[in-house]
Amino acid sequence: MSILKGKRIVLGITGSIAAYKSCLIIRELKKRGAEVQVVITPAGKEFITPITLSALSQNPVISDFFSQRDGTWHSHVSLGLWADLMLIAPCTASTLGKMAKGIADNMLVTTYLSMKAPVFVAPAMDLDMYCHPTTKENLDKLKTFGNIIIEPESGFLASGLEGKGRMQEPVEIIRSIEDYFLCHTNSELKGKKILVTAGPTYEKIDPVRYIGNYSSGKMGFAIAESCAARGAEVVLVAGPVSLTCSDGIRRINVESCQQMYETTINEFPSCDAAILCAAVADFRPDFVSNKKIKREKDKLCLELVPTTDIAAALGEKKKDGQILVAFALETDNEEQNAISKMRRKNADFIVLNSTRNPGTTFRSDDNRIVIISEPGKKVYPKKPKTEVANDIVDELAARMNHQP
Repeated sequence: MSILKGKRIVLGITGSIAAYKSCLIIRELKKRGAEVQVVITPAGKEFITPITLSALSQNPVISDFFSQRDGTWHSHVSLGLWADLMLIAPCTASTLGKMAKGIADNMLVTTYLSMKAPVFVAPAMDLDMYCHPTTKENLDKLKTFGNIIIEPESGFLASGLEGKGRMQEPVEIIRSIEDYFLCHTNSELKGKKILVTAGPTYEKIDPVRYIGNYSSGKMGFAIAESCAARGAEVVLVAGPVSLTCSDGIRRINVESCQQMYETTINEFPSCDAAILCAAVADFRPDFVSNKKIKREKDKLCLELVPTTDIAAALGEKKKDGQILVAFALETDNEEQNAISKMRRKNADFIVLNSTRNPGTTFRSDDNRIVIISEPGKKVYPKKPKTEVANDIVDELAARMNHQP
């Protein structure tokens, strides 16, 4: 069942070419069981018709204060009390300015000023408009009001230019809203502090080369988001990846195993649990050149030495009441190797995944895991990493709450 089932959403649409994406937003909200009331500006109707929006939302579209001449009118106050959330997508530079200054000259801005529920804003405009100091000032002011800004992405724009200003894709907008409701309705980890490691580590050979692996960080980031959505305070120690995380997660970027080790050793004592999902390099070059190594010989011989074992170090320092979760990526004898690792590292349970499962692990959006602990194992089917993360955090939460 979707977290959005039964939620009442006011969708504000302004005069942007990105208005066509509002249809996809409405469709996804309705599929998840939400009730949608569209409020559109006069300029918005130049880009998409109220008939289309009404058909998709199954509600009449509101645009004007007075729709007839019989004394009836649309109450912006009632909408502000009715809604569980207001989303303005797309939001033009003009509407941003009106919202920031309180210029209530249309039904959408008046509804915004009457809104009692959280407000999400998805800007959409050309890159020069988005980069203008006025726009930045207005966005900063809206943030101080408590509005949640869904940052636009970089891409091809209607002007023919390419840059930042393209409205975030509907699926990402919906995900932001779902994450918000999850965070504010699910509090089983409230008051808990969770340390999560994610991504690869890079071990330098010289200033331009390194030893690394194929980890994308997707699994670890999904775990961090799942913990945060359940009310936990999350510290995410991330290797060199290009992923982003929610503002409520404290992210610490590192590069090498040694940096990750020092950070986790410093953070772990104040945490209730640690989930070690990072693909940490097991070896590093014994010698790191301070200059680029030239191609002067047929062979380059590197002498590798073991890196610091982060899981073992945390396992030794683990206190009563703390929970340690390790990961094992195996190519053969999977379960035996995972059980051995769990015991050697003093982990409470270990998450096993295998390179022999196609379409999982590195660089994939899916994973297939087995959770192993001393009582036994739980085998899960292949599924998206966001759902796998929930399975792992379910296991953690059950242990933290002393459930069987």
